Amino acid sequence: MIQTDQGTINYKDELVRKLIHLFSLSIPIIYYFIPRDHAILILGILTGVALFIDLSRYLSASFGKLFYNFFGFLLRKHELDSNKRNLNGATYVLISALICVIILPKVIFVTAFSILIISDSVAALIGRKFGKTKLLSKSLEGTLAFFISAIIVILFTPKVTGDIIEYLIGFFAALVGGIVENISFGFADDNLSIPISIGLTMWCLYLLFLPELGLTLLGIPK
Repeated sequence: MIQTDQGTINYKDELVRKLIHLFSLSIPIIYYFIPRDHAILILGILTGVALFIDLSRYLSASFGKLFYNFFGFLLRKHELDSNKRNLNGATYVLISALICVIILPKVIFVTAFSILIISDSVAALIGRKFGKTKLLSKSLEGTLAFFISAIIVILFTPKVTGDIIEYLIGFFAALVGGIVENISFGFADDNLSIPISIGLTMWCLYLLFLPELGLTLLGIPK
């Protein structure tokens, strides 16, 4: 057992949680190949179902018992608080995906959401296993793991032209995302704050440095 800002967590359970989290990579991968309207419809339905299930565990004792028997070991302390009725991480992932698909251009969404899934998982596992140096709200080791893994993600995610400036934009946004991930706990779920902060940072920098691309919500004009 290890101590974190989020309470006592079994590392093996956290590893399972993050492995399941990695399945969410299917969201940016599938969205890359389908129209935005289809993605919004699919994510809207999945988010509605997730919200219904998540809230039902608080409203129905029998359903809650069944839910916790299957998924309780994956939930953190704040996700088990029946007074605050917090949503679980999986529901936040779907809410985040829906919001980001609606507000972000596709090429930016794919990068920002892939960083959320991969780098947040890496940061959590490295930080909780090897984190010794305090940095802001979490550890230097975890934040570095986030940033380095995010750089690797940026190297492989789609670009508009492939110019070096696009990679530099991604690297700067990854740095912003790493800071946000570090300080998010306590006032915002990082499944929301990470992709939104990275996505909006990238979008602003695209508009500032590459305005000729016409990067809009609906994509790149032909």
